[in-house]
Amino acid sequence: MKRIPTNIITGFLGAGKTTSILSLLARKPEHEKWAILINEFGNVGVDGAILEQQGAIIKEVPGGCMCCVAGLPMSVGINALLAQKPDRLLLEPTGLGHPKEVIHKLTSESYRNYVDLRATITVVDPRHFADSVYTDNANFQDQLALADVVVANKIDQCDDFDLYTFQTAMEKAEPKKALIAEVEHGRLELEWLDIERTDRQAQHSHHHHSHDQAEPLPELELAPGQQFIRKENHGQGYHSCGWFFAADQLFEFSKLFSLFSNLNANRIKAVVNTENGCFAFNVVNQVVSVNELSLEGFESRIEVIDSEILPWDELENILCSIVENTLAK
Repeated sequence: MKRIPTNIITGFLGAGKTTSILSLLARKPEHEKWAILINEFGNVGVDGAILEQQGAIIKEVPGGCMCCVAGLPMSVGINALLAQKPDRLLLEPTGLGHPKEVIHKLTSESYRNYVDLRATITVVDPRHFADSVYTDNANFQDQLALADVVVANKIDQCDDFDLYTFQTAMEKAEPKKALIAEVEHGRLELEWLDIERTDRQAQHSHHHHSHDQAEPLPELELAPGQQFIRKENHGQGYHSCGWFFAADQLFEFSKLFSLFSNLNANRIKAVVNTENGCFAFNVVNQVVSVNELSLEGFESRIEVIDSEILPWDELENILCSIVENTLAK
């Protein structure tokens, strides 16, 4: 049986993992079929919605680290994707996830005859290397320690000090990495995927919030007449709240952009139907990036992640008022 070339694309919140995978998909060999297992900290599946339009086969494990509960959610997702006989399999763990157990699972006896695990690629934002909130985080440290390739993303947004801090950290890193690279807009090179994997040791034990699901969470489904569903999650010092809105609920683009620009949260991700079409919003440190999507009849998904519990009820009321103002026009 052909072993499927497989890569883990990891990195902390806001580093640009999904953007990097989108860049790879845009340049993959036309004849190849790629499959992606996406793990999000939140429960409403924003990343899956963004990647799905690129023609890849997508499975999602929402609601926390996908290797929880003896790895069953991850195994179910991997098995479903392997059954599709893809030419390549990518795994995107949550930004708060730890790649150690994912690597262990993929190299276990259960998968070694089916999966050819190649380079683990860790995407980082160089600006984080001067911030102890990131550098003292055990998962951030181990995402670097277990990487075969470390990619400094968003260098167009960095100053000389940011790049110096990153480069200094990499020079001190042990063991030395197979490859250190600097890119803009998540542009990973396709040949990096086939770099040989090296056994590396994590610095920390794998401890994290574990949810109670023994299987992947079911598809979100609205009851007749229901406008939205709200889902919350917490773990590793972070809290998330996500909303899943019915496809006929349109948001006012300008007001949504303003809300995201002024909302002080660690991370905001959204795929939203507006009066101007469907858009993906990506917000890090109150800097909003927007991309238009060619989706129709799609349910809007909004996820907010922060180290503090935010006033979710107030935020929900604002979101609903933006929808109502649009529908009233």
